[in-house]
Amino acid sequence: MTSDSHSAPEASVPPDGDPQASAGPDAVAAPAPVEPAAPPARTAPPVGPPAVLGTPLSPTATKVMVLGAGELGKEVIIAFQRLGVEVIAVDRYADAPGHQVAHHAEVIDMTDADAVLGLIERHQPHYVVPEIEAIATQALVQVEERGLAEVIPTARAVVATMNREGIRRLADEELGLPTSPYLFASSLEELEAAVQEIGFPCVVKPVMSSSGKGQTVLRAPADIGVAWDTATTGARVQGERVIVEGFIEFDYEITLLTVRAVDPATGRLASYFCAPIGHQQVSGDYVESWQPHEMSTDALGAATSIAARIATALGDGRLGGRGIFGVELFVKGDDVYFSEVSPRPHDTGLVTLATQRLSEFEMHARAILGLPVDVTLASPGASAVIYGQLDEPAIGFTDVARALAVPETDIRLFGKPQSFHRRRMGVVTATADDVDTARRRAVQAASMVTPVPGRPFERAVPAPIVGQSTPAVRPPAPPQPPARPAGPSGPGGPAGPPPRNGPVPPPGARPGPLPPRGPMPPRGVPGRPAGPPPRQVPPPAAGRPASPPPPRQSNPSRATVD
Repeated sequence: MTSDSHSAPEASVPPDGDPQASAGPDAVAAPAPVEPAAPPARTAPPVGPPAVLGTPLSPTATKVMVLGAGELGKEVIIAFQRLGVEVIAVDRYADAPGHQVAHHAEVIDMTDADAVLGLIERHQPHYVVPEIEAIATQALVQVEERGLAEVIPTARAVVATMNREGIRRLADEELGLPTSPYLFASSLEELEAAVQEIGFPCVVKPVMSSSGKGQTVLRAPADIGVAWDTATTGARVQGERVIVEGFIEFDYEITLLTVRAVDPATGRLASYFCAPIGHQQVSGDYVESWQPHEMSTDALGAATSIAARIATALGDGRLGGRGIFGVELFVKGDDVYFSEVSPRPHDTGLVTLATQRLSEFEMHARAILGLPVDVTLASPGASAVIYGQLDEPAIGFTDVARALAVPETDIRLFGKPQSFHRRRMGVVTATADDVDTARRRAVQAASMVTPVPGRPFERAVPAPIVGQSTPAVRPPAPPQPPARPAGPSGPGGPAGPPPRNGPVPPPGARPGPLPPRGPMPPRGVPGRPAGPPPRQVPPPAAGRPASPPPPRQSNPSRATVD
C-alpha cells in the first residue's frame, strides 16, 4: 500500500556540514555507504475524506480498520463494503459478528496500547474507526500524532467520551450545556461526602465506562457501599473514580443521532439530525427503541442545539470530526438536559435499519468518506432485543418464521459465538403507520424467537403458521360484469360476496385464532403515538441549529456550517 505522503529526496550533506559542492573540480567524493531504502514515513496526513475510492484487496484500496466487531461494528463494516472499502475488523474474541463479514479479521486485547499500535502499523489503514469504548485511547492519540491514520471522529473525541469526567466538564464548564448537578469521588469516603451534597436520589457511575456498565441508582445511605463496589468492579475499564449525578425526574429520555458530514453545497462540515429516538433501558442496557419520539417544538429545538454544540466541539474545527454521534438527552417538559454522547453509531439506533432511508451505519460510513448523507425518516418503527437466555456456545434459534409472520417485521441474528443469559443476540425491527403499533409488533415478534442449544443442521417441513396468511400474488383479474342484486336468481342461486384476494380456505374451514400477543412494554414507559410529524423549527439566531426534518421528506436538514 502506498503512503499518504512522500518526501522528496534531499541533497546529501556530510555530517560536518561541508557539502561536496564546495570542493574543487578535481575532488573525488568518497563512496557513501549503501543503506536499504526505508519506506517513506507518514507524517500527519491531511485530515479528510479520500479523493478516490479504491478497489479492495489491491494496492489502490481505501482501507478502514474498525476497532470493535460486535453487532454495531458488523453493520458499519457492511456499509463500508458496499462502497468498495477494504475493512479490517478487530475484536477481543475470535469469530465476532464483524469478523464474519470483513476482508480481514484480527483478535487482540484492545486495551493493550502496544497491540493496537502494532496492528495499525502492520495493516496501515487510512482510517481507524473505534466502535466500542474499551480501547487503549492513548494509543489512538499516538496514531494521530505520528500520522499513521485518521482516527474517527478524532482521537480527542474518543478520549473525552470514554471518560465521563472529561465529557461532563466539556459540556458544562466549556460549552455551558444544561446538565444534572454532579461531583466526582476517588474513594468511598469521598463518595459518601459527594452523595450527602448531591442528595437522594442520585446516580453513581464509573468515569471510565459507558452503556450503563457499573452504574447504580442510590435512594438511601445504605446504597452507597454497594454503589462503590459496583462502580469499581463493573466498569468497562477498571478504576476507582466515579461521578455522582443528581437524579432528574425527567419525562422521557431520547437519543438524537447527529451526523457531522460534508455539505455538498459548501464543502464544509455541517450538522444533520435524525428524528428523535425514544428508548427503554433496563439496568443501563437498551431493550426497546422507537422512532420518532413525540416532542414539543421547543424541546426539539433545544435538543438539536445541544447536540450540534457537543458534536461540533468534538471535531477539530475543519474536516476532522466526521461521523455520527449518539447524543443522549433527558427531557422534562420543554427543558432538555445533556446526559452522554457516543462518537459512533448508538445501540438504540438499530431501529434506523427499518425506519430511515439510510441507517445510522450507512450514514456513518458516508460521512467518514465525505459522501452526502440523508436523514429522511421513511416510516415510524421500533426495535426490540432478543436475549441469549442460555449460557453456552453456538446456540440456535427456533420460531423465526413465526416471528417474521408478524406484519412489517425484520430480524437480525448477530451470530455471536457465545451466548449468555443477558447477552444481546439479535434484534427485531418493525414498521407501522404509528409508533405504538410498531412497538407492539417488535415486542411480539422478539418474544416469539426462542434460543435453543445448538444442534447439527437438519431440514424442516414448513407447517402453516396458525392465524397468519400472506395474500397470494396474482395477475390482474379481467373486468367483471356488474354484481347482481341480492336475492334469488336463476340456477346459480343468490349472488355471493365478491371473490377474496387472498387464499381461499377449504370448505368448512374455520378461521384460525390470532397470533398470541407478545409481552407489552413495562408500565410507565412512554408509549404515546407518534402523532403528527414534528414541525420544522425556524433557524435560531447565533448559529443555533435547525430541527430535524419532518418525517417522509426527502431533503435532509442542514443545521450549521462551521
